[in-house]
This record gives sequence, C-alpha cells and structure tokens, in this order.
Amino acid sequence: MNHTTCFALRLALSLADPATADGLAERLRPELLAVLADRLGLPKGMIEELLGGDAAQMRAALFIEPGEWLLGAAELGDPAVGRALWYAVFRDDEEDRRRAMNHVPGLPAALLDAADLTDPRWYEDDGLFPVLCNERVGASLVPLLTSGFPGVNVVGLAVFGVHLPPPVVVDACIGLLELWGSTEPFTQLLELSEEIPALETGHPWLPDLLRQAIDAPDPESLLRAHRPAGEWADPGHLRALLELRYGDGPAVRPDGLDWDLIRREHERLPLGKAPGYSGNYGPGLLRLTGWEGCPADLVRESFRHNAYQTAWQAADLLPFEILAEAAADDIPLSYVLKRGIGEGRLSLDRVLAELTSAVDVLRALPYDHEPTRKAVADLVAPLGADPVNWLTYYDRMRRFPRNSVAALVADVTGPGSRKRRCTSWPRPRKAQFPQGYAPEVSRAAFLGMLECAPEEVQIAVVPHLDPLAVQQFLLEGKPSPTVRDAVAAAHGLPAQLAMAAGSVREDKLEYLLGLDEPAVDAQLFRHHFLGRSERARLLAGRLRGGGTRPVSGELLAELDDMVISQDRDRLLAGLESGDLNVARRILGRLRLYLPAGRLRLLIAVWERGGPDAVREILAMDRLPVTLRRRTEKLLDLPDGLERLRALLAEETAPERLAAYLTRPGDRPDIRLNRLLSEGMEPPWQALVAAHRTEPLSEDLVNTLVTECPDCPRELLLAGLGNSPERWGSWTDTALRNGSLTLEDLLDHTAPAQAALDLLHRYRYGHPDDRFPEETWRPVRERAAALAREHLGTDVEAWSVFLRLLPTFAGTLPELAATAGAVTRVPA
Repeated sequence: MNHTTCFALRLALSLADPATADGLAERLRPELLAVLADRLGLPKGMIEELLGGDAAQMRAALFIEPGEWLLGAAELGDPAVGRALWYAVFRDDEEDRRRAMNHVPGLPAALLDAADLTDPRWYEDDGLFPVLCNERVGASLVPLLTSGFPGVNVVGLAVFGVHLPPPVVVDACIGLLELWGSTEPFTQLLELSEEIPALETGHPWLPDLLRQAIDAPDPESLLRAHRPAGEWADPGHLRALLELRYGDGPAVRPDGLDWDLIRREHERLPLGKAPGYSGNYGPGLLRLTGWEGCPADLVRESFRHNAYQTAWQAADLLPFEILAEAAADDIPLSYVLKRGIGEGRLSLDRVLAELTSAVDVLRALPYDHEPTRKAVADLVAPLGADPVNWLTYYDRMRRFPRNSVAALVADVTGPGSRKRRCTSWPRPRKAQFPQGYAPEVSRAAFLGMLECAPEEVQIAVVPHLDPLAVQQFLLEGKPSPTVRDAVAAAHGLPAQLAMAAGSVREDKLEYLLGLDEPAVDAQLFRHHFLGRSERARLLAGRLRGGGTRPVSGELLAELDDMVISQDRDRLLAGLESGDLNVARRILGRLRLYLPAGRLRLLIAVWERGGPDAVREILAMDRLPVTLRRRTEKLLDLPDGLERLRALLAEETAPERLAAYLTRPGDRPDIRLNRLLSEGMEPPWQALVAAHRTEPLSEDLVNTLVTECPDCPRELLLAGLGNSPERWGSWTDTALRNGSLTLEDLLDHTAPAQAALDLLHRYRYGHPDDRFPEETWRPVRERAAALAREHLGTDVEAWSVFLRLLPTFAGTLPELAATAGAVTRVPA
C-alpha cells in the first residue's frame, strides 16, 4: 500500500459530505482496511474487529493520529491486541515507519496497566509475556517492570529482578506469596537461581532470605521486616530509575527521589551496565548530570566514561580539578572550554593559568568571545613586540607540552628563563599548493594567540613567520587590513600566492581579486569557483582598478592545463575576451557549435586587435570555410566590423535561437548547454510563442524547466505534464520563487497519481520540503470545488475516481470530470 493511495483515500473521504463518505467507505471497505492496516501496523482482520465493521469508525480511524488510536487499542487490555501491538510498525506521518511499542509514549504501560494478569492467554506460547521474557534491556522493560507482571510470575521475577532495587524485589516476593498462598514460588526461585546468574549477581542476599521465609512460621512478616520503609515506594520513582537504566530517563529529577537511593542503586548495578548492555556506560548516568543538584562524584564518574557529552551538558557542575585530570589524560578540552567559557561557567584566568597543554588550551578557546580575546591579550602582554619572545614561546610550547599558557609566558619572560632562545622560526615549512590541512596543531594554537595581541605586536612578529605559518595566518585567521598589508610587505608576492591557494571567504577573495596581480589571478582562476562574469573579466585582462592589460602568461598556462571535458565552460568564459592568445586557445582546444559564438569571438578580437589579429585567427583554420571566406572579404572594408556585427545580430535573433533549440536531431539538453556555454540566454518569448503555435517536444520542455531557474510559467505548467521522474528540484525552485503554486500542481500535473505524489511530498514529506499550513487552504478549496462540480454526492462517481486514479493519464480535474461523466445518468 503506497502513500499516494492512502493520501487519495483520505483526501476523498475528507472532501465528501459525511453520508457520501460513509457510503464510499463501505463501498471501498477492502481498500480502506488495507490502508488502515498499513497506517496502524495491525492486521486487517484485527482492525475490522476492533472497529466493529462500522464505516464511520473506519473513516475516523483514517484521520486520527496513529499513536492516539494505538493507545486506545492498548487500553482494552486484550492479550491478542497486546501481542499485535508489540509487532506493530505504523506510519507516523504517512511516510516514516515506527515501531509502536518504542515510539508511542505510554503505550506499553497502558497495555499492561489494563491487562487482566490472571488471564492465561498472556502466558501462552503465542502470548505477549513469553516475548517480553526474551527482553533483557531497553525501554520496553520499563513498563514491564513497573506493571504487575514480575509479581505474578516466578520466571519474570527471576529474569528481571536484577533490574529492580532490593525493596522492590521484596515487594514482588510478598506479591507472589499473597497470590500463591504458599512459599512454593520461593522454592522455584531458588531452583532458577542456578540457571539465571543475573539473580545472584543482582541480589546475592535474596537466596538466603527466601530460605528463611520458607522455614519461617510467618513468611510475610519476615519479608516485611527486611523491607526498608519508604524506599522506592513511589511508582514514579521506580519508573524514573528504570528509564535511566534503559533509556534517557526524565529530564528532571522526580520530586522526593533521594540522591542517596540513586547512588546506592548505581553502586549495586551501575546505570547503563545492566546485563546485555553492549556499551561501556548507557545514557542514564549522563542524564543524571543534567538533574539539579547532581552530586560531584556522579558527575566525575560520568565525565570519566563520557567526557565529551558530560562536559557539554554539565560544564557548570564539573569541578575544575576534573578538567585538570582530563588534560593530564589527553582528553580534548574543546567541548568544555568552548561552552564553559562562552557561557561564563569557567574562570578564564584559571583555564589559562592551570590547564595543560598550552597547545590544547589555545586551540580550544572560543576566540569569537571578546572576553577570551582580552584575557589572552593581557596574559601575553609581557611578550611585548619582541619577535624573539614570540618565537621562543612557540618553540617551547611544542617542546614542553605539560605547561600551561601562563607558565610558558613566565618561562619565556622571567629572570630564570632557559638560555636557549629562538631568533628564527623553528623547523620552517613551505606553503602548500593547493593549501591542505595544517601539519601541526601547535601552529594554529600559536597563531590564534598572536591574533589576540595588539596590531603593533602582530606587525612586529609576522615578518618572522615561516611560509606555512603565513599561509595559515592569512587563510584561517582574521587579520586586520593593516596587519594583512604588513604580511604582504614583509613576505611579498609569495604570501599572496599562498593565500590564493586555499579556500577563502568572500571578503578575502575580494581582497585578492582587488590586487590585480597576474600570478594571484591565475591561482584564483585555478583553485576557486569564480562566477562567469569574473572569469570573463580575468580572461579579458580587465583590471579591478580600471584599464586593460594583455592576459598574463600565468593565466594562459592555466588555460593550457585545463581538462576540456571538465573545464569547457571555464574556457568559454573568454569567448568575448578579444585577447588574441585567449582566442587562440579557445579555438585551438574547443569546437564552437553556434555561428553566433564564432562571430562573437571574431568581433571581440577585431575590436581589440584590429583586422590583423583576426587574420591570425582565420589562419588557424579552425573555423568553417564559409565563415572564413566571408570574414576575409570584410577585413579590408571600412564598414567590415559593422557588417560582422550585423551578421551576429541575425544569428542571435530570438527566432533563430529558438529554431536552433527546437530543431530535431541532437538532444535538447546538449543544444541548451551549447547555447548557455557560448554565452547566450534562451529566447524565452520566442520559445513561448512557438509553444503556443505547436507544443514543444517533451524532452525540450523537460530540459528547459530542469536547467533554467528563470523558465517562464507557461513552460513550467507544460512541464508538469511530462516525465514525473524528473520532478523534484525544479518544482521546488518554481514553488519557492512563486513561478508555480500548489494549486498549479493540482490542476496541471499529469498523470493524476503523479499530482498526488507531488502534493503528498509537499504536505507530508521531509520537513525541508513541506509548505506552511496556511498555503494549503487554496488547494483544499480548489479540490473541494472540483469534487462538488463533478462528483457531488454520487458514491459511484467517487469510487470510479479512486479506482481510475492509478492508471489515468490526464490531470486530476480531467479525472474528476471523467469519473462524473461515466457515472452520470442522462436526464
């Protein structure tokens, strides 16, 4: 049963008046039961039995939230329904499938709370309890252990007793005693203790207590004497404990739940370490750290087993000493520091003075946090503007990692400083082309610290950076324009080239382009995705600062290295460059398919280099013979260039371009790509006019709507009737920019089932695809109008509509009209 069938049935039953809808539900009972079974995850026979075969109830079940309906079924406490619910896999939002027991809050608890636990059907081989007995961990155990099951079944207590606090186990034994009226179940429990080690490991005291109870004249009084008063007497407290063991647990500590009880349970059986749990520690201990007042020892233990998440969740609860221990154990501090410092939970002074290593601390600091930058600047102020101090700091930071940031500053500047001082960058490295990952985190740590220093300090230090540090500083840092100019002044063109070799933000790209440096432009052309207009500017030699120059040898070399199968469009950006060397490379490496493209190249060369430059291009023998001869005749004429421009105007006339796109032969996508790559736009008005005269081919329409975001609405509507497999991205764009509406999908999409597919996607699909609720009112009003006009209260017409839907080739309005016509009795 696919989602469109369900969507169509729900839509029909919601649009028809109640009486017609009930009649339609009765007429389509098999289909409706199939939809409900798919939606609710239960067998058709059980759904029919639960609903009593009533059409109105079946119709209501189609619209109720699935979890709500399943919860109501669970509250019946029926053993057969319970078993079915355990295996139910339902559709939560008409798309995603979910296991009922795991995703409907309170469903297992409602089922077990309503159950008659004396009904033997729960314990039969095909009942639910044998299934539950095979469960050892997980959220499904929470309702099981807080229901009456362990208290009425010896095996249940033996298997699950390990998960329960001792007082609750005693309560369960008392319940067995009351139910059986004898100590026979205790004998059975003792026999099972040899087969189920969990009983012994969870409660080693229990076998002796059971033996005493068997021999005691008043077993119940004996058991109650061993039951601490008030401990775990609240069912909500027990449920919270079990959820901590096998789920995330509640977000806040239940009122009255004592920390000492939690700690004792954790000591008896660590939270998340119950039998069958495969991880080191489950999420329960981590969740505890989010409860107000969580004891420090539990926070410490959670941090040791789950440092990252504990630090993120409970940074304000972590004793500073734990951070020091973590640093000593090489646990990265970034999660702790970024949140703890950013939210004011940690002392910056202590972090800089006490935590190690300096590299890790400096790398973890939130430098977009102004107090952090100021604290670092104040700390490193003793280094001054002396490059030797900074270079020495960098050297010692690498060689002596067990020092804090403050300790290293003191070591470099104090009177007892080590004798070895650095006057140049230790172990210099070359810049990377293209820029890759930093080989050492110590570099990034040092440069982050340097950026916090005053500008005059940075200007004094940057001349002494090695080429790789310069590259990192310019690419990954945020130096001010003044400091950036100081870097360029000290390191020259190599620094700018190294910066151009990596991925840079828009502001840095603008800076580099504004240099109008040929070698830098060549690097940017190679390593960056530049828009066509920017590539065209570079290939024309036009300067950002004004004027024009010959295209540089470095950029021409990039053109020579291009892989044409990948970079054809990048090279064609130079079609109107006019630079003779660029034109040579375009014609030498590419075939120009459109006469307009060839003429544009020749005209640009003539305008820039005169007739002699055009003769050099013609001499390459890479243009059609007719065009070469025609151009040669024009070269000596006073108005030759104007005549060539007139030829271009003829070739770029909208009707001529439209004829090129619509002619039979090559695939439309290839022709469109050629048109766009050679610098022309689709002639939309001419294409729309041609489409009105004779509809464009399906392939061409599909190509235009898919490849051109500015495709006119008339062609977009035509595209809705073609090739459903190509819908998606282009319909998304058209809907988002307002070229199409949701009503257009209903009215113009064909086949009809594809229209419902699209509408379903935008109604129930991925959250990123869905449209706001208010945008659906016009769609519903339009659908209701169609239903009233063509189907009315005729159950047969509605039935025909739904039965024809999967195979009907036309639109939804056409389907509605057809269904109404074939069932209407002539007057």
